[in-house]
Amino acid sequence: MEAPILSVVDMNKHFGGLVAVRDMSFNVQAGEALGLMGPNGAGKSTLLNLISGEYKPDSGTVKFKGRDITGLAPHKICHIGIARTYQIPQPFVNQTALQNIVVAAEYGRGLGKAAAESEAPKLLDMVDLLEKKNVFARDLASITLKRLELARALATSPTLLLLDEVAAGLTEEEIPRILETLQRIREMGITYILVEHVMRVMMKAVDRIIVMDKGVKIAEGSPNEVMEDRKVIEAYLGESV
Repeated sequence: MEAPILSVVDMNKHFGGLVAVRDMSFNVQAGEALGLMGPNGAGKSTLLNLISGEYKPDSGTVKFKGRDITGLAPHKICHIGIARTYQIPQPFVNQTALQNIVVAAEYGRGLGKAAAESEAPKLLDMVDLLEKKNVFARDLASITLKRLELARALATSPTLLLLDEVAAGLTEEEIPRILETLQRIREMGITYILVEHVMRVMMKAVDRIIVMDKGVKIAEGSPNEVMEDRKVIEAYLGESV
């Protein structure tokens, strides 16, 4: 088996007396789609923040393509090929959707202005936002901002994409489109880690799932295996079954 594209080893993060992530270890292979599940407060977003450099771990290591990137600044991690989205989108609110993508391509990917302006409409079209390219981000609906957030991350040309609840708030009619987009991302050769509560998306969009509860990995396996795990059921229902 080839060396993993991402390796997290014995990761720990505390906030005062709160254990956010404890003894977390896992690998991700190139081309894999990994799901990250758990009840609210399980430590999922914290783990993404540790991988992307937003938080520095108390202990443990993160390796990307064999390189130790533990504690590296977020912009440097972006430049070597890891991008992420946020539960709450963080666009430049006083720029248009198109301008948001151009900035991401210029500064996250290193494209010249002309190349970034040529690339941006393609990414907006990929997430069904081309018709809103000239709308200011401050005027976009929250669901639409989720799509803009995804396009901004893709504009940096990542090898590994960290997706934090991209399907949150979608209607049943909108879910097939996000599944199509995730499939296209895989076809582009991008590996991703998906944090998601929408089970219909999680079951169809990942190869393997890690389940966290109170900062600890409690289960790992295929989507079907994980959904039948007693520890997972107890974590979500809050009671023994």
